Amino acid sequence: MIQVVATKNEFADLCEKVRNAEGYRDPIGFGICRIDRGQKNSEKVLQATFPVVNWRENYASAAIFHLAIKESLTDGTVHDSEALYEINREFVESAMNAFAPFLNEAKGENHKNVQLIKMLSTMEPEELADYRILFIYEDEAPKSPESVYLKLYALSLGKAPLRGVNLNGAFGILPNVAWSGNYPIELEWLRENELELKMRGEYPQIDAVDKFPRFLQHVIPADNTRILDASKVRFGAQLAAGTTVMPGASYINFNAGTLGAVMVEGRISSSAVVGKGSDIGGGASILGVLSGTSGNPISIGENCLLGANSVTGIPLGDGCIVDAGIAVLEGTKFYVSEAEYGKIKETNPDWRAEYKEIFKGVELAGLNGLHFRQDSTTGQMKVFRSNKEVKLNEELH
Repeated sequence: MIQVVATKNEFADLCEKVRNAEGYRDPIGFGICRIDRGQKNSEKVLQATFPVVNWRENYASAAIFHLAIKESLTDGTVHDSEALYEINREFVESAMNAFAPFLNEAKGENHKNVQLIKMLSTMEPEELADYRILFIYEDEAPKSPESVYLKLYALSLGKAPLRGVNLNGAFGILPNVAWSGNYPIELEWLRENELELKMRGEYPQIDAVDKFPRFLQHVIPADNTRILDASKVRFGAQLAAGTTVMPGASYINFNAGTLGAVMVEGRISSSAVVGKGSDIGGGASILGVLSGTSGNPISIGENCLLGANSVTGIPLGDGCIVDAGIAVLEGTKFYVSEAEYGKIKETNPDWRAEYKEIFKGVELAGLNGLHFRQDSTTGQMKVFRSNKEVKLNEELH
């Protein structure tokens, strides 16, 4: 067991010794989580809750946790890219001894990993059986539900950039469960006990059946962020401060979100990112990587407007407008007059396309200041240099 550390200098020396030891690697992410086990199969992890998420930070705490694991000889599953360990009383006591110089300072925003260890120190051994510690060393495909959850936390808390973590295979790792509030229930257990639960009037209220929980089940948003319907934002989404998500046709999927104050009344599909000051109109859809974008994730620039029930399948630069009800896709053909071409070229001096009357959507991808419209007389799709300014109501954001 780690001996009691008397001073902060001794703590720093101990951490440095661990980090300089042969074979030690600083993790890119780590944390202690509480797991929800399956009601039918207690070895199945239905959900992992991380009270403290460490992502490219707090390397001293990582070193202490690593040493405490080594000293306590806990069981674990180790891969090249990640390691997951059970937590026992010896681990907690070792960590407490190492954190001794900080125990009196651990409150509020200070030393949250120390606060977590202090809370674990009050638990009985049987309670600790539902706690595990995870280290992620390489951003490879996750190997466990705990790893998937830590990466989703990193995204939703803004500690990792959107599209910035490897979630390949996540759907195969997470079980599909019934969600009753924050509580996950095995579907097979629910089927087996349906009759008895209903006869006793104890059948739970099921809010959703999904592999992912909702954003608000795990994340407290910024004070000026509004989500009017919890079902509209999936865990793993990232919402910048000032974002408003209205009810109705809105939705933000995992690994998608906003980079500033944005009005969301439409759908932001997985891997789509929206810049600050933009307005996603009612029923508007930004396509995801599986929705006809040739696998290219869509970014919407700042101060853009996607009209009601429009579809956007190409990246847009800043200050763009897509009129209501039209689809802007890679293969959609748009007429551009020579005069408008000159204005667009002036706004986008790095655009190398030579003039022609008809441009495909993919040739206009990422340009600033475009206005996509459909001629109501001829039905022809056209693009103009936008002369309108998109500005959100500051009182609402």
